[in-house]
Amino acid sequence: MLVTVAAVVGAGALVWGLAGGVRWPWSEEQCTVTVNGHTVELSVEQAENAALISGIAVRRGLPARAASIALATAYQESDLRNIDYGDRDSLGLFQQRPSQGWGSEQQVQDPVYATNAFYDALEDVDGFEDLEITVAAQTVQRSGFPDAYADHEDDARALASALTGQSQAAFACDVAGDHDEADPDLTPAGLTERADAVRADIRSVFGRLPLGGFAPGGVSTGHMEGSAHYDGRAVDVFFRPITDENRTRGWALAQYLVAHADRLAVRTVIYDDRIWVAGRDDSWRDYDPPSRSGDPAILEHRDHVHVDVFE
Repeated sequence: MLVTVAAVVGAGALVWGLAGGVRWPWSEEQCTVTVNGHTVELSVEQAENAALISGIAVRRGLPARAASIALATAYQESDLRNIDYGDRDSLGLFQQRPSQGWGSEQQVQDPVYATNAFYDALEDVDGFEDLEITVAAQTVQRSGFPDAYADHEDDARALASALTGQSQAAFACDVAGDHDEADPDLTPAGLTERADAVRADIRSVFGRLPLGGFAPGGVSTGHMEGSAHYDGRAVDVFFRPITDENRTRGWALAQYLVAHADRLAVRTVIYDDRIWVAGRDDSWRDYDPPSRSGDPAILEHRDHVHVDVFE
């Protein structure tokens, strides 16, 4: 189970907790990625950590190869779980060791800090992009079982490909989506507290991306009838102009939001003419835009990711 910690990264605070409640080992909720015929199944907790590791790589401008190395390492060291038990030399996603300069015990249990610390060390490895994953991982981690990273290479590559946006609509989760009703009052930004938490989380992981679909006091025009935007429950994240690079970045965010849907009470994610709805979908499906006039690219959400939260 993830510990609840708060970390400030760049412009915003990422609150890492269990907004969706306790997850028991026998829960049927799970996430799946399929890339080039290779399928990986993960628990929701594992998916959250994999998406965070990949999202931080995207923000730092690192290649998907870096995310593959980090994911293979986290698989081997912690099974993609933020370990908060055992002795002080065996903690966190990467089993980082405070006594060896990784940071304090609290820091190595903070997944944001731990992931950035891993990437800092990886970037100090000359030519890490061209090294075998086992070699790069061992150079950073110095495990007692250096060959074991190879056992996780295929899964790590598939996850990295999807969660950095290289493989699009390849990652999704099957979650219940049964969140309790929350306070409908709007924050000064014009969002409910849940939607505002999503906004802060996006900026904490991916940086200051262009956002819209909300305004102080709320919005009353510009969206389809019944839109969650009118309740302050929705945020649009723009990736303009529509290019291959921006499309990749958009899919990295869209699939991150699905991975964290349980934690953030996300109900719907729409992007690039595809949609995923919590409690209904276990994969992405085609989006049927409303019948209204306007730019097809906007109506089909090809230039922005739409995310809304439960009431």
